[in-house]
Amino acid sequence: KEVGFEMQVSGHAAYQEETERFKYTMDYVEKSFQETLRKKENIDHEVAWSKKHLSSDSSQDYINLMISITLQNSISLKMRNLEDAKHKPYFARLDFQEEGKNDIEKLYIGKMCLSRDEDQELIIIDWRAPVANLYYDGRLGQASYVCPEGPIQGEIRLKRQFSIDQGMLQGIFDIDIATTDELLQSNLGAKADHRLKDIVSTIQTEQNSIVRADMWTPLIVQGAAGSGKTTIALHRIAYLIYTYEKKFDPENFMIIAPNRLFLNYISDVLPDLGVEKVKQTTFEDFAMELIGKKFRVKDGHEKLTAFVNHNGTQQARERNLYIKEASSLKASMVFKNILDDYIATIEQAFIPREDFTIASQVLFEYEEINRLFLEEYRRLPLVKRIHEIKKHLTNRLKLQKHSIISHIEEECYEKIKQLKMKMKDTEERQQLIIRELDKKDDWIGKIEKYAKKAVNEYVKKISKVNPFQYYKDFFARPAIACEIMQNRGVNRQIAQFFIDYSSELLTSGWIELEDFAPIIYLKYRIYGMDEKIPVRHIVIDEAQDFSVFQFYVLKKIVKDSSFTILGDLCQGIHSYRGTKDWQDVQTNAFEQGKSQMLTLEQSYRTTVEIMQAANKVISYMKDKNLVMAKPVVRHGEAVEILQRESIKEIAQDIKAKIHELQKKDYKSIAVICKTMEEGRAIHGYFKKMKGDQGLPSLITGKEKEYRGGVVIVPSYLAKGLEFDAVMIANANAQAYKEEELDIKLLYVSMTRPLHKLYIYYHGELSPLLK
Repeated sequence: KEVGFEMQVSGHAAYQEETERFKYTMDYVEKSFQETLRKKENIDHEVAWSKKHLSSDSSQDYINLMISITLQNSISLKMRNLEDAKHKPYFARLDFQEEGKNDIEKLYIGKMCLSRDEDQELIIIDWRAPVANLYYDGRLGQASYVCPEGPIQGEIRLKRQFSIDQGMLQGIFDIDIATTDELLQSNLGAKADHRLKDIVSTIQTEQNSIVRADMWTPLIVQGAAGSGKTTIALHRIAYLIYTYEKKFDPENFMIIAPNRLFLNYISDVLPDLGVEKVKQTTFEDFAMELIGKKFRVKDGHEKLTAFVNHNGTQQARERNLYIKEASSLKASMVFKNILDDYIATIEQAFIPREDFTIASQVLFEYEEINRLFLEEYRRLPLVKRIHEIKKHLTNRLKLQKHSIISHIEEECYEKIKQLKMKMKDTEERQQLIIRELDKKDDWIGKIEKYAKKAVNEYVKKISKVNPFQYYKDFFARPAIACEIMQNRGVNRQIAQFFIDYSSELLTSGWIELEDFAPIIYLKYRIYGMDEKIPVRHIVIDEAQDFSVFQFYVLKKIVKDSSFTILGDLCQGIHSYRGTKDWQDVQTNAFEQGKSQMLTLEQSYRTTVEIMQAANKVISYMKDKNLVMAKPVVRHGEAVEILQRESIKEIAQDIKAKIHELQKKDYKSIAVICKTMEEGRAIHGYFKKMKGDQGLPSLITGKEKEYRGGVVIVPSYLAKGLEFDAVMIANANAQAYKEEELDIKLLYVSMTRPLHKLYIYYHGELSPLLK
C-alpha cells in the first residue's frame, strides 16, 4: 500500500509543484509553531505573575488577569492546531478564478487557517470558510459561493486531494466529473479505531448541506445506518462555532448523546477539529441539572430486555405489554395534555380562600386575588403569578395603610374630645386621655409592624412544593388522576395500571427516563425556568429514541435556541417511548412550517453485501416512514451465516474467528449479543476456554471510557458504534422473531461492521434471515 502511495505521488504530473508547496507549508507551520510557543511562554509567565500578585482591592487587576487568561486559552488552542498541522497541514487544493479577475487563486484547505505574517497571504484556509464550500459542493467549471459580502461567481479550475500522514505526502488525487473519490474509497477501506474520527477531508455533498445549514432553522435529519450522522453533527458544531465566533462562545453549543459511553467514543472529534468547551451531556444528566435534584434512575435497557424476552411466563408477557403502553403514554403529548389538566386543578386551589386584611379591614377580597391569578396572569407560571400578585398586595397596602392609620387617629381624637366634653379636668380624665393615646400609638405600631410582613404572611399560606412532589402527588390521587386521563381518551384499565405502576416506582425512590420530561414540564409550568441556560444551539444524536414530549420540553425551556436533530427510525429500538414519525416532531415541537427535514440515504460504513443483508431484515417492518440505506459502492465478502450445535460451540468458533481476524490486523471486533444476559453467558464461556488470547471486554453501559479492541456488547449498546468485524452470537428463531423490536435490534447489530459480518445460530435460523 505504501509503495502504491509513493507511485501516486512521484508519478503525478504535479509532483514537483506539490512537493515544493508541501515543504514550504511544513516549514511555515514549524516557524509559526515556534513563534506561538514563545508567545505562550510569555503569556503563561504573565498569568502566573498576575495570579501571585493579584490585589483583592483592584478591579482593574482582576480584569487584566481575565483578559490574559482568555488570551492564554486562545494561544493554547492555536498551539494544538499547529501541532496537528505538523502531521497534516491540509488535505485538498482548490483552484478558483473569480469572475472578472485574471489571477487564479490556489487554495489549500485544512483544519485551521494559517496566513503569512508579512502580507496576510493565506497559506492554509479553514475548511469551514465560505470559499471552502466549493471543494465540497462544486464541480469543475462554473460555480459560486456565498460570503458575508454576497455571492461570488467564478470557475473551479482544479480540485485536488492529498493523502498526508505523519508529515509525509503520500498521495495526490485529482478530481473531475468522471473520476470517483479515491480518498473517500481509501478512508472507507481503513480499519476502525476505539474513537470516532473526523471526516473533514471527505465530507460529501449531502453531508455538507447539513453541516452548513442555517443555524436558526430547526433541522431534522433522517440518516441511514452508516451515513455519518454523529460525525456530521460534530462537524456542524465546529462549523457553527467558526461562523458565529463573534456572537457566541463554544459554551453556547451543546450536544446530547444517548449515554456516557457514547460521549467518550466521540470525545476526540471536536478537539481534532480545533473546538473545545462545547457542552456534551446526556438527556438524563441535563434533566437533573434543570430540575436541581439527583434521582436514582432505572436502567431503561432492563425494560427493553424484558420486552424482547420470549421465554417469560404468559403473565409476565402481559404485564410487559401494559408497561410498554404506560411508557408510551408517559412519553406522549397526550400526557402533556393530561398534566395541563392536572395543573388546572392545582390552579383552582392554589390561592387560599382568605381575604387580604389588615386591622380587620379587607384590602383585597379572595375573589379579586383569585381573578388576578387565574385570568390576569394566566400566561405566567403559577409561582411567577404570585410575584405579580405580591406587587398588587404591596401597592394596595401602601395606599390603604395611611387611610387606616388616619382612621385610627380620628377615632382616638374623637374619644378624647368626648372625654373632655363629658368630664372635668381631673387626674382621672387625664389618665383616660393618656390611655387612649397609648392605645392609638399601640395600634399604629402594630399596623406598621404587621404591614412590613403582611404580604409575605399572606403569600406563605400559598402552598408550594417542588416539581417532583407535584408529580408524585398526581399519582397519589388516583381517583382524580384516573378521571383526568379518561377525559383525555385513555382506556380506564390502562390508566389504572399506569397510575399504580408509576406510584409504586416513585414511592420506591426510583424514576425512569420517561419521567424526566413530565417533571421538567411541571417545573416550567409551575415555577418557570429561572436558571440561565446559556445554550443557543442543541444537537441531539440518536434522536429517534427521544419522545416528542422531550423535544417539546427542550424547545420550551431553552429560550431562543435552535436545534439539529439526527436519528434513524430504522434503529428506533426504544420506539415505545421514542419517535415513530419525524412529522410528529415537526408538528408538535416546532412552529408549523418553521423546521427543515433532510434525508441521508447513502451509507458509508459497511459493504454492499452487508448492507443488502441488513436491508432485507428491516424490510420486514413494512413501515412507510423507514428509509432504506443505500450503500456506497464498496464490495466485500458475503455475510456468513453459521450454524453450530450450542452456544458453547458458537463461543468456541467465535474465539477462533477472532484469532484469525487479529492475525489479519483487524483490531476492532465485536461479539454482539441480543441481551446482556446472553453477553454474560458468552463472556463466561470465553473465561473457561484456555489460550493466550486476552479476554474480550464485556460492555455493560456503565463504562466511562470506551477502549475498543475485542468486545462483547448487547445489541442495544452497540448502536452508534462501528467495528472492523462483527459476530452476532445467536440469531435463531427463538431470539429474533418477526416483531418490531427484534427486527430493529438485529438490524442495528448487522449495520455495525465496516468489513466482515458473521451470523451464528443454533437450532432453527431466524425467519428474518431466511
